[in-house]
Amino acid sequence: MSRIGLQTIPVPDKVSVAQDGRQLTVEGPMGRLEWSLPRGIGMREEAGVLTLQREGDSRQLRALHGTARSLVANMVRGVSAGFSKDLEIQGVGFRAAVKGEVLDLSIGKSHPVVYPIPPDLKVTVTENTKIRVEGVDKQRVGQFAAEVRSAYPPEPYKGKGIRYAGEYVRRKAGKNVKK
Repeated sequence: MSRIGLQTIPVPDKVSVAQDGRQLTVEGPMGRLEWSLPRGIGMREEAGVLTLQREGDSRQLRALHGTARSLVANMVRGVSAGFSKDLEIQGVGFRAAVKGEVLDLSIGKSHPVVYPIPPDLKVTVTENTKIRVEGVDKQRVGQFAAEVRSAYPPEPYKGKGIRYAGEYVRRKAGKNVKK
């Protein structure tokens, strides 16, 4: 039995869930998300609580049961509270700025690195070195943050680069100069 798939999903008062066949639509104060349930996975709503069931006991359905439950729970949380990822830039002269619909990074390269901001995400920069990515879709928020981080991942010698807030970077010792 899937322990994750059997857990119920509480639906807040401000969130509405609609199902048309396998198509699932979740709307809330932060936005709207749509997703198609996999074949063999069904959903029931009773008294503000969602429950996902699987039709069979095949290996694939057991795997999809917990995944589908987690994705639906993330949709409900996303439209009610939203998701955010924080990034920090470390390095002398490294900075970021939001210019219109693009995120402009000056990270020690010969040219500025520019990332277009997707319309469903909100990106803010504070102190020129702290980037906050917010949105309703957890996957989109995490993917955009990962793309920005990949422009200059933290390096282990001086610790320069873009890292997630609170991320620990294991430092290495530099060269030993012998006389």
